Amino acid sequence: MFSCSKSIWPPRLVTVPGLHGSEGAHWQSWLERQFARSLRVEQADWDAPDLAGWAQSVRDLIARERGPFVLAAHSFGCLATAHALQKVTCAADIAGVLLVAPASPEKFTFAGAFEARRLGVPSILVGSETDPWMPLAAARNLARRLGSAFVNLGDAGHINTAAGFGPWPRAKHFVDTLVHCAAPLRFHEESFDAASHVLG
Repeated sequence: MFSCSKSIWPPRLVTVPGLHGSEGAHWQSWLERQFARSLRVEQADWDAPDLAGWAQSVRDLIARERGPFVLAAHSFGCLATAHALQKVTCAADIAGVLLVAPASPEKFTFAGAFEARRLGVPSILVGSETDPWMPLAAARNLARRLGSAFVNLGDAGHINTAAGFGPWPRAKHFVDTLVHCAAPLRFHEESFDAASHVLG
C-alpha cells in the first residue's frame, strides 16, 4: 500500500539500473551525484533479470521513501520501471520518468511477460540508432505505447559507459525538464487545496 503524504519539492532522483547494475563511471552514477537526496533501486541479483521482482523493488523504494520522485531508468531497468508503474496507486508521487535505451522485451521473455501500457505520468524515452538491445523503430513504437516523448540520440550505442556515456549533462537536462513541467501542476494543486481549506 502506498501512502500519499504531503511531499517535498523538488523531487528526489531515483535511478533504476539495468542488467549487472551501473558502475561508478556510468551516467546514472554521475547523475546521482548531480542531485541531493538521490536514491538507487537495488536488486537482489543484478545478473538475474526478473521483471516482477525488479518492478517490486522499484515499488518498495517508492513506498518507503518520501516523495515525490523523478525516475531515471536504463536498459532492463526501463522495463522494470514501466512494469512497476502499472501498479503504483499514488501516481502523484511520480513527477516524471526518464527511460534511456530500453531493452527489447523480446530479448527478455524469460524474465517475465511485459505489456506496454501508458505510464500515466510525464515521461521521456531516449533511443539510439545503433542500440544492439532495441532497434530505433521499436524504441519509437514503445515510446508511443507508453505515452512518452521520444528522443533519437543518433549513433549512441546502448547509451552506456562502453558507448562513452559517463558524465552526461543531457541526462540532467531531461530530468530538469520533467521536474520543470511537473512543478506548475504540483503548485497549482497545493494552492487549490489550501484555498479549499480556507473556504471550507
